[in-house]
Amino acid sequence: MELRVLQYFLTIAREQSISGAAEFLHITQPTLSRQMKELEEELGKQLFIRGNRKITLTDDGMLLRKRAEEIIQLVDKTESEMRADDTEFSGDIYIGGGESEGMRIIARAISRAQTEHPLLKFHLFSGNAEDVTDRLDKGLLDFGVLVEPTNMTKYDFIKLPTKDIWGVLMRKDSSLAEFESITPKDLRGKPVICSNQMLVKNELAGWLGGNERSLNIVTTYNLLYNASLLVEENSHYALCLDGIIHTGESSDLRFRPLEPRLEVGLHFVWKKYQVFSKASDYFLGLVQEEARSQSNQ
Repeated sequence: MELRVLQYFLTIAREQSISGAAEFLHITQPTLSRQMKELEEELGKQLFIRGNRKITLTDDGMLLRKRAEEIIQLVDKTESEMRADDTEFSGDIYIGGGESEGMRIIARAISRAQTEHPLLKFHLFSGNAEDVTDRLDKGLLDFGVLVEPTNMTKYDFIKLPTKDIWGVLMRKDSSLAEFESITPKDLRGKPVICSNQMLVKNELAGWLGGNERSLNIVTTYNLLYNASLLVEENSHYALCLDGIIHTGESSDLRFRPLEPRLEVGLHFVWKKYQVFSKASDYFLGLVQEEARSQSNQ
């Protein structure tokens, strides 16, 4: 497969028509149709369902779109690293992480880096640990910020000097908002929203004493913002980390910590044996400095 052909394929997937993609790419429609037919023959798979008004992707086509996007992104990332000026810090650094107040350490390092070297560009990807580690393993991210518990066997890491607290997000008019903390018994029978991350579920199962079936989990989430809207609209209770959603006096939501208290640490990670660009190596040093500085406070 040629990169050019993959880019053609992605354009068709986006435009949902051969004619629209051909116009966008400034090539003839017969040429583009021939390229796609040859791609399907090369792969031995049908990639498109050709309708009267638009083209849709088959299951194989959707898989190829996902992989093609990853391939193109990795090529662009590699080209950016190779073009970086050796005499000046420049280039792109890709960081993935979950929603956590601990990301402020990374934000401070980014701020320092761009103040000292304005040509540096940063790209942030938000996702749970499974999303982030998948992109780390594929080389699409340089660094990740992972919330415990996480399997760290494939990564080198810095343990960040911060802790996140597990608790329950609820409406301020909820009866549980009057409590200082929330026990497993308090949630019994309540509609609960929980992270869909398996390791997190295991951690919460430990808090529940292995009796996770006692919870009425009605919805799962991977990032908290949309889940917080369900809490606000439907009086659900979201098991989550503190500091992600605003719960001050002006908010309609409140956060109460779990009892027994459940805290988790964070790690700034990268693939083992990774060869860093000059810019990435420099940024890693900044994160280490910021972590030491906060530890000493």
